[in-house]
Amino acid sequence: MGYDGKILRRALDRFEADKAARAQDFQRRREAVYQAVPRIREIDRELRSTMSQILSSALRRGTDPGPAIRRIRDGNLSLQEEKRRLLTEHGYPADFLEEKPGCPICGDSGYNGSALCRCLRGYYAREQLRELSQMLDLGSQSFDTFSLDWYAQTPDPQWGLSPRENMEAVYETCVHYASHFGKGSGNLLLSGAPGLGKTFLSAAIAREVSQRGFSVVYDTAGHVFSQFESRKFDRDEDGEAQAAVDRCLRCDLMILDDLGTELTTAFTQSALYELINGRLLAGKPTVISTNLLLADLEKRYSPQIVSRLKGEYELLAFFGEDIRRLKRERG
Repeated sequence: MGYDGKILRRALDRFEADKAARAQDFQRRREAVYQAVPRIREIDRELRSTMSQILSSALRRGTDPGPAIRRIRDGNLSLQEEKRRLLTEHGYPADFLEEKPGCPICGDSGYNGSALCRCLRGYYAREQLRELSQMLDLGSQSFDTFSLDWYAQTPDPQWGLSPRENMEAVYETCVHYASHFGKGSGNLLLSGAPGLGKTFLSAAIAREVSQRGFSVVYDTAGHVFSQFESRKFDRDEDGEAQAAVDRCLRCDLMILDDLGTELTTAFTQSALYELINGRLLAGKPTVISTNLLLADLEKRYSPQIVSRLKGEYELLAFFGEDIRRLKRERG
């Protein structure tokens, strides 16, 4: 997966902080037991020292360490049994002083082999949701809170079906896309007038895909192209623009909002082509939302861009009445 280095660093910081907090909690728990049952402190001290003492003695004499190891094993088993008995006698669980990792898969290392363990991916997903929440209202914009009640049931003569019927199909497509997301998921083009739910469903997709552990970048076309411009024209002294461009190109899912609101120049056309074509070549899915219809896109962008949008993206058309206006009118 294409993890964002900035978000991954924050996830690692929280992961390590929680691991340290668990260790401190264990130390406090152990010290409380030691105060209540001093013999358990003595047992732990014996368990730590016995092995090194007997092994070093056996090795100094040049003798077979086997018998010493067996004595250690028998002695330690006896001490451990006494420790468990004392804990239960004083009202503690028998395993109360066994220091267990938070994640049994990776042992709190954060990695399962060379890949991120699912526990660390969970931290990443939470940090990414915090990042996405700076631009999106993820608290209320989800598939569960999406309402079809704002879409009329009267058939639209231009489209041959009602806005409600159309949005039922669009909604199901977006839900399936997010819940089955993967490298081969393909691309979506959300097209229609403002106030019809494009940003809402984009946010719902971002939320669902992010919670499943994939890296997601959500940004407006204008801001993305400004980062491409800073990278190209030597206005990127700290490397921030290059890092932003890399995130857009490498993330598992790129959601590009408000395509068509940017100032269209030869450079923005080039940047858009690099973004679309680069992600297509890498097999990385992209979701684009725009207030423009397909005919408007054909007038505004180059044939190379339009060809890829028409050939590689599933078009989801939004039509009906402006929901934001309806909400204001209905109070």
